[in-house]
Amino acid sequence: MSAIADNLQAVQARISNAAAAVGRSPESVRLLAVSKTWPLACVLDAAEAGQRAFGENYVQEGIDKIAAVSGRNLEWHFIGPLQSNKTKQVAEHFDWVHSIDRLKVAERLSAQRPAYLPALQVCVQVNVSGEASKSGCAPDQALALCRAVAALPGLQLRGLMAIPEASDDMAAQRIPFRKLRELSEQVRTAGVPLDTLSMGMSHDLEAAVAEGATIVRIGTAIFGE
Repeated sequence: MSAIADNLQAVQARISNAAAAVGRSPESVRLLAVSKTWPLACVLDAAEAGQRAFGENYVQEGIDKIAAVSGRNLEWHFIGPLQSNKTKQVAEHFDWVHSIDRLKVAERLSAQRPAYLPALQVCVQVNVSGEASKSGCAPDQALALCRAVAALPGLQLRGLMAIPEASDDMAAQRIPFRKLRELSEQVRTAGVPLDTLSMGMSHDLEAAVAEGATIVRIGTAIFGE
């Protein structure tokens, strides 16, 4: 087995243990392998080990990889900040977008999604920690943005995404994840169906799973520093 295959097994074990600790099924948490900046060979290595979903932050790098592995039935998630001038390429090539933080980007993705493709699966990114350096809408704007995105053709609103401030303390890690989960519940109560919480990375996936993550975005623990 390759190092990447070993790492994938180790991460899946962490997910299973974290889920079991809070009485969740391990199958309720999907692993998104964050392959940004890693060469195609690493993606192929992970795919050979059974990984299907990959996350990219940079549009051109992602598109190059998608083209190189077409026919392998992999699923591609765009997870980085998305500029308006890059929406067309993302709409044409990716399966998911996790980083919608304003309506203009969603409207462009909707208009530019080719009709022959299934709906683009999307999440609204929320800046739960209020960091100036982070993308994401303010928590009090999330419901309005979700309503607007859910109404757009060619898009399927799935849920919320966050990248909270890093912490080494599990109790501190859980607070922003809990905020996102509670926000998701508020949006659902208001009549907008959501089924996805995209949260948790290599250093805090246990806290994210404990608070209800359905997709964890793992790069370092699979591919290395």
